[in-house]
Amino acid sequence: MTDIRKLLAANIKTYRAELGLTQSRLAEKADTATHYIAMIEGCKKFPSAAMLERIAAALDRDPPELFAMNVVQDDWKGEILSEMGEFITKKLECHRQKAKKTTQ
Repeated sequence: MTDIRKLLAANIKTYRAELGLTQSRLAEKADTATHYIAMIEGCKKFPSAAMLERIAAALDRDPPELFAMNVVQDDWKGEILSEMGEFITKKLECHRQKAKKTTQ
């Protein structure tokens, strides 16, 4: 399962980098503290819906874009793909075992 905090943090960092913003400048644009942005990007805090809207606006994005899977940094994509592969393998094994029990 994807860790939504990691996804949000990675996307905010990516969008912030694309705009050339520091954490301080993003915090200023979102009307919050730099420390709070750092905590979100460090996966230590999860923002409220209102804060998500302010961060998204500061990044010139729609709030759902902060959770888009296609934005994730390349080094994290491998981890997600690996987790998905493990999940699929486990599900297939469960289905095989159920099918085997049904035919017995």
